[in-house]
Amino acid sequence: MKAKLLTYLLLFSLSNIVAQVEDAWVYFKNKPNEATFIQAPLTMLSQRAIDRRTRFNIPIDYIDVPIEVSYINQVKNSNGIVVKATSKWLNALHVQGNQEDINNLKSLNFVSKIEYADRSLNSSSKNRNKQKNTFKNDKLKFTTDFNYGNATNQIEMLKGTILHQNNFTGEGMQIAVIDGGFIGVDNFKAFERIRNNNQILGGYNFVERNDDLYVRDYHGMAVLSTIAGYLENEFTGTSPDAQFYLFISEDSTQEVPLEESLWIEAAEKADSLGVDIINTSLGYTTFDNVNYNHLYEDLDGKTTFITRGAEIAFSRGIIVVNSAGNEGNSTWNYISAPADASSVLTIGAVNSESIIANFSSYGPTFDNRIKPDVCAQGEGVYIIDSSGNIATSNGTSFSSPIIAGMTACLWQAFPTKTNTEIIQLIKESAHLYESPINQEGYGIPNFETIYSLLESEEIANNVDFEFVYYPNPANEELKFKFPAEVEEFDVEIYTILGVEILQNKVTKNNPSIPVSNLTQGLYFVHLKLNDKLQKIKIFKN
Repeated sequence: MKAKLLTYLLLFSLSNIVAQVEDAWVYFKNKPNEATFIQAPLTMLSQRAIDRRTRFNIPIDYIDVPIEVSYINQVKNSNGIVVKATSKWLNALHVQGNQEDINNLKSLNFVSKIEYADRSLNSSSKNRNKQKNTFKNDKLKFTTDFNYGNATNQIEMLKGTILHQNNFTGEGMQIAVIDGGFIGVDNFKAFERIRNNNQILGGYNFVERNDDLYVRDYHGMAVLSTIAGYLENEFTGTSPDAQFYLFISEDSTQEVPLEESLWIEAAEKADSLGVDIINTSLGYTTFDNVNYNHLYEDLDGKTTFITRGAEIAFSRGIIVVNSAGNEGNSTWNYISAPADASSVLTIGAVNSESIIANFSSYGPTFDNRIKPDVCAQGEGVYIIDSSGNIATSNGTSFSSPIIAGMTACLWQAFPTKTNTEIIQLIKESAHLYESPINQEGYGIPNFETIYSLLESEEIANNVDFEFVYYPNPANEELKFKFPAEVEEFDVEIYTILGVEILQNKVTKNNPSIPVSNLTQGLYFVHLKLNDKLQKIKIFKN
């Protein structure tokens, strides 16, 4: 009897192992209706999204095309499979099921590969020393200390008042906030202004698959308050006249890989609506199931699902602003995903005295890139709290939207700049640009410097002569083609902070200047001919 019982228990245990539910992404080989959709872009994108692509010469392509519906249905109808999310950008489905049922999907002739969230189950997986840390990443937690004060310092620290003083307050810009919930935005006094002005354009709750936005958590509300909150003479966000889409992708009751997929769904929706900026005060490193944990080696800008999605968002012309994380003084002190993405503007936190907050997560990325990119106030920062009052709180969750709002104002002022140019300008204006450090990145940006330089550039470019210059970006030298009547002219190169670093004379016999000694980055070049001045920008690779 005892032997039979042991056999039964063993079989029961084995059946449980086999039946364990796994998360995986199923990738497809193609999109059969690609040509049809590309010929009718309004079936995929709003007119505003198409206009953004046109403005920045971004083609509408395969990435924009929806997943083939028949593929989705065949996977849904497969034994034991539950489809939890989709991504047209990555042409993939997020599925759950046991390993056997998921592996059976490989028999479908349109499936190209399967990636398990537990990478030890992937055939191409390298040996990984799994991070078994089980600390709970309370990224949606914030604490209230006081109930007084205003947001002046967090804007003045960035020298952002010059933008507001020149009536660049985010009007006409659209920001998507992807977060865990927006309780209070529908009734708190601090959001009355954006409600009355119809600045909330819509959104979606991807966790519950419905249109209920003002539910689940206060975190997204507090994040939004640093951008859009307004109480006369008491509190003003960094971009009070912008328009907003609110998306819920974060399930604060658990930490699961599905949240990465829901974030990408939200980003895809934001892109299709034509938003300019995405703020996401979220990040992923550890999960409730430790087999799904990311390792430091995964933070290379190309490995995690969410990071790959963030890079695609940037390729569509969007600026993605992301908090660095709050693990600076924990056993895991690194940034999280998607903060590791090369194209994401990753934000650390400082206090009111511009000193780095000890909780602000560290870089560099695994492939040794500078992260975070820049910092803003995130310690003792003023927000609207869960009671609807002005309060102070801590977290890179708030330094990120403060930067996102200022970025919207800057882009409003100079709408012809690309997302690449805007991000580079912000980095190069920061006080540590010449000597970045692991926890602060390039430091605190200076929006007044950027505004003044770009404004003077626009004025100076109204000249009655023009030199042709190439290549741009440049590697070894910058070359010029001369107008017929010109024999020589003077060239001066300045950093984004206005420091002159090179002065040279260019002649028809020697129509180039060396730039190989310049560090990588954006430079302003002044071309002087008698009393005339032409200003250009070059990027040094």
